Amino acid sequence: MSRIGKLPIQVPAGVTVTVDADNLVTVKGPKGTLSQQVNKIITVKQEANVLTLERPNDSKPAKAMHGLYRALVHNMVVGVTDGFTKTLEMVGTGYKAKAGEGGKQLDIAIGFSHPVIVKAPEGITFETPNDTTIVIKGANKQVVGSQAADIRGIRPPEPYLGKGIKYQGEHIRRKEGKTGKK
Repeated sequence: MSRIGKLPIQVPAGVTVTVDADNLVTVKGPKGTLSQQVNKIITVKQEANVLTLERPNDSKPAKAMHGLYRALVHNMVVGVTDGFTKTLEMVGTGYKAKAGEGGKQLDIAIGFSHPVIVKAPEGITFETPNDTTIVIKGANKQVVGSQAADIRGIRPPEPYLGKGIKYQGEHIRRKEGKTGKK
C-alpha cells in the first residue's frame, strides 16, 4: 500500500468538499474554491469530515495515481484553509521591488534599463515587507510555485557575486573569479 495514498485527509470546519460523479473533487473554504479532476482508477470516499482515496489493485499505474491524487487533494484542502506562500529575496545594489494595485502588480527594479512589471494571476497576491523581499501568497500551491519561479527567472542568482533574485533560504554555490597572471 502507498504510504502517502493510504493517509486519510482531515477536512477542517468551514471547508466543504464535493465529489462529482465524474470524480471531480471541489473544495470550498475561506480562501477560495479549488477543483481537481481525479483519475477514474482512484475512488474518493467521504465520511463525515474525513476523505480517503482508494485504488482497485496494486498495478504500477494505480500505485502512482494513488499517491499523486491524495497529495493534490490534500494540498487543495490546506490551500483553501491556510494558503501557501513563497518568499523571494533580491540581492544586489539598487535592486528593489514594490507591490501595487492592492497586491495584484509587482514593480521590480533589477538592473535593467526599464522597470519590470509582473501582473498577478487569478488568486495570487504580492506583498513587499521591505524593498528587497517579495512574498507571493495564494490558495493553489502549483500556481504560487510557478509564479515564484517566473519571478526568479527574471534575474536568477549568478555564482560569482551572488546577485539576483533567490528563494528565501536558498544557498547559492559561489565560484572563484579569475586569478590572473603571476
